[in-house]
Amino acid sequence: MIRVIKKTVTNVRALKIPSKFFCSQTVKLVASTDFVPSNEHEKKSIISEVIPEYDIAIVGGGMVGMSLACFLATMPMTKQLSVAIIDSNPALGSGISIQREDPPDPRVSTVTPASISFLQDTGAWKYVEQNRHAYFKKMQVWDYTGFGYARYDAGDVNKDFLGCVAENKVLHSALLSCVKDSDFKTTFYPLRLTSMTLNTNSMSTVESIPSKELSSAQGHTSKLQLSDGSSIYAKLVVGADGGKSRVRELAGFKTTGWNYSQNAIICTVEHTSANHCAWQRFLPNGPIAFLPMGDNFSNIVWTMSPTESKDRKSITEEMFLKDVNSALDEGYGPHPTSSSVGTRDLFSWLKMDATLSANESFEIPPKAIRLASERMVFPLSLRHASSYASKRVVLIGDAAHTIHPLAGQGVNLGFGDAFSLSRVIAEGIALGSDIGEV
Repeated sequence: MIRVIKKTVTNVRALKIPSKFFCSQTVKLVASTDFVPSNEHEKKSIISEVIPEYDIAIVGGGMVGMSLACFLATMPMTKQLSVAIIDSNPALGSGISIQREDPPDPRVSTVTPASISFLQDTGAWKYVEQNRHAYFKKMQVWDYTGFGYARYDAGDVNKDFLGCVAENKVLHSALLSCVKDSDFKTTFYPLRLTSMTLNTNSMSTVESIPSKELSSAQGHTSKLQLSDGSSIYAKLVVGADGGKSRVRELAGFKTTGWNYSQNAIICTVEHTSANHCAWQRFLPNGPIAFLPMGDNFSNIVWTMSPTESKDRKSITEEMFLKDVNSALDEGYGPHPTSSSVGTRDLFSWLKMDATLSANESFEIPPKAIRLASERMVFPLSLRHASSYASKRVVLIGDAAHTIHPLAGQGVNLGFGDAFSLSRVIAEGIALGSDIGEV
């Protein structure tokens, strides 16, 4: 008993080690078939008799799923775990090739300082900085009526920056590189999850596992059936498979939410002058965001009705750029500094530090001169799971909560989920708990 207590105390103390571990060791990242022997007869025999077993199965190898793998790979208490990542994207097994001179992708994320800190601790952020990205120190938000605006500066709160805009493919590649450069035991399955079987004690809505299969799984009470007919066992299943989560559906998690009856049209534009500010203007039919990407590029995220988005996706480049520049200038209403509305006098009683950075006045964003990417349209909705965890199943990222892109918090919430879950798993291991029960 004393030896058990000493071991538990030692493990808990290991959690207090600073988490700034950088991925430096190189390891071959195996594909889903690498566990099968080379002899063809042995292959058929083993596939029919043995089902691979893992500590954790992450369904969804996007940014949030890969961030969880990255956190687990760099924490002392979890780096020895075996993890399966199930995602139909075949590029995950071979790596994502990115060249800085590639055209900018319209799918970007605004990464907060907290998320940057998480990714720096794992060593993933250094890969982001090797590719196109843009830190921004300022932010300006204003209303189309001309009656108010707010400007923020990182210097006002003694910070170097307010956030960083990076292409999703850059973030994804950085996280994948972090896992590849570690000695983490990861197996990629370029397949889809088709069904999931849990113990009836976990979830009555999911088919039970026969007792003979439970014994062969050696206590791994989650069985995942994949699109090629193969199966795996895992102690814990993590649903990181997005807003239309298959894991959430199969595990029977209830959700609430609605469609906003709005679409977001996104694209990348080029401008003549540099942009180091994140801009957002509230218009009658929805906000428009103008986010710096570096190299004289900025990303547009413009919320509007489905009819408007359809029209603006199909109009000429010249007409679209004209609409963008109008929406970010005096279209729909005057500037807040315009004397026609007397904004300065009207709000003169407000304290400057409440809404306006010191010595900062209203500015107009750079003019867009060229479309640098295609225009893409996405429907907007809100979806929230009634709970994020059940026995042996956890939801993270959009699988747990899909939100409006207004504040750019979607991926940051997902990174926070992944970091928190990795800590809970580490604490459970330190206490000798079953991973699926933590």
